[in-house]
Amino acid sequence: MSRLSHIPNLGGAKAFVLHRQHPTVQAISRQLAAIGLEVHDCWPDLPADVLAGDFVFFDVDMGFDEQFPWTPGAAPMPLIALIGSEAPGRIEWALSHKADAQLVKPIGNSGVYSALLIARQSFEARQRLAGEIAALEARVAERQTIVRAVGALSAQGFDDERAYAQLRSLAMGWQVSLEEAARRVMAMTREEEGDGQSRHA
Repeated sequence: MSRLSHIPNLGGAKAFVLHRQHPTVQAISRQLAAIGLEVHDCWPDLPADVLAGDFVFFDVDMGFDEQFPWTPGAAPMPLIALIGSEAPGRIEWALSHKADAQLVKPIGNSGVYSALLIARQSFEARQRLAGEIAALEARVAERQTIVRAVGALSAQGFDDERAYAQLRSLAMGWQVSLEEAARRVMAMTREEEGDGQSRHA
């Protein structure tokens, strides 16, 4: 039984090569063009339209943070590090930008295609993980809001069990989720506390 290919078609994708004029750039550009990518080489800065790009190759040896229009580690596309020197400081800098793949210089006549595929898969996996983490953090924050709302209702004379039942009853009455009801309870609690403070002012 044959397996379906999950290898994406990269034809028409846009790649930026952030590297000073060098045989490395020519070698990468030849391979990218053969694969069907649109190639833009630039140095020392990335152009504004890089944000519409699909891949960025960047020079680890002479690169610096200010070349990128995003904070380190927050690139909106896959990054491929071009490594010549294995100096620890340079490798650490590349890692701070969360490079998704790497190519070791000098670049020969192969390697770019596999680097593109690995970089895209790594980037997409990292994006999925970031989304899952954000969703989990949001759920934890919602739970904390529910706990605080139950605490606010308990302060009105309910025990925790009755306060939670009251919160559920409010949610059904308002026809909203338990989390939304908790947010409303907390908003009303803050308003009451604000009114109380203004009366005592």
